[in-house]
Amino acid sequence: MASCETCGNSYDKAFQVVMNGKSHTFDSFECAIFALAPTCKQCGTRIVGHGLEKAGTFYCCDHCALNDGVSGLRDRL
Repeated sequence: MASCETCGNSYDKAFQVVMNGKSHTFDSFECAIFALAPTCKQCGTRIVGHGLEKAGTFYCCDHCALNDGVSGLRDRL
């Protein structure tokens, strides 16, 4: 059985995610999100969707970007 790199649980249904060429093993999506999802600069929430990005800085929504003084962001088309 593989062990989750976030919580250490050994689980027969563990899965791997490859990100930036590096393989990660998790026992749940919750642990994968905790380890890999970007965090909103303004409110600190994990971004589990498209989110917004400006110069390598991530925001969960336009409201948080505006509160950080960043305007003109939009979803990628």
